[in-house]
Amino acid sequence: MLRYLVRRLLLTVPVLLGVATLVFALIHLVPGDPAQAMLGEGATVEEVQRLRGQLGLDEPLLVQYRSFLGGILRGDLGTSFRYGTPVTGEISARLPNTALLAVAAMLAAIVLAIPLGILAAVFRGTAIDHAAMTFALIGISMPNFWLGPLLAILFAVQLGWLPVSGTGTPAHLVLPAITLGAALAAILARMTRASVLEELRELYVLAARARGLSGRRAVLRHAFRNSLIPIVTIIGLQFGAVLTGTIITETIFAWPGIGRLLIQAINFRDYPLIQGCILFISVTYVAMNLLTDLTYGYLDPRIRYE
Repeated sequence: MLRYLVRRLLLTVPVLLGVATLVFALIHLVPGDPAQAMLGEGATVEEVQRLRGQLGLDEPLLVQYRSFLGGILRGDLGTSFRYGTPVTGEISARLPNTALLAVAAMLAAIVLAIPLGILAAVFRGTAIDHAAMTFALIGISMPNFWLGPLLAILFAVQLGWLPVSGTGTPAHLVLPAITLGAALAAILARMTRASVLEELRELYVLAARARGLSGRRAVLRHAFRNSLIPIVTIIGLQFGAVLTGTIITETIFAWPGIGRLLIQAINFRDYPLIQGCILFISVTYVAMNLLTDLTYGYLDPRIRYE
């Protein structure tokens, strides 16, 4: 297992380097002068040159790239122009809110989708199966930028049951978590159904029933357990998508997380903060993929020996 872990970590290094390179290229791919874009059309030539010096844009590209990578290794992502504070501090201050929202969305999706997928597989072809797959189809078809305002209008504006924006109480978390977790729940329910259904056709499940094991225990203890690898794959890979989806969801519900911080940084043309937020989201996505691979190795030892 240790050898497998080391190999996966080494393979992640070039991926992280590529992510950092793409994030660095962002500021150079923007049409025009980034310093001019930050200061606006009314800025003088002296002000533009001064800002270019502060950003290090007047140095050769290779020197800028080396300084950027060095800053990442030191944990220094620059200083936000809007707040005048380190970018790492701004991200760290909002990380708990984003993590709370992402975890709540994942838990809501798992609690709803896995039992629904198992029921759909066990009662294949019945009304339960059709109802579960209809729910999955609806969940996949509704993007969060449409579902979020719809839930806000219904439950916050018309019914008044839940707050429409902000943080402070568990009630503030309900609408953003449902909005963010709906698509994941739909995908996870379909994957759970397909995976469990495939295992139910195997002979070992029939043998377990022949030994006197109840249907419920045969499904949960054998079929579901052996179908975990594709389910874990979806959960691990979709966590990165959930984190990316917070950009829209946090903006809709005014949730003070990293996604909303990124949108505000874009509006204020705060390039160091934009780079920091995108780098954090990208690295988190890569880290979740790595964690998913390591979970593979734990659940199925055959993967480690390949």
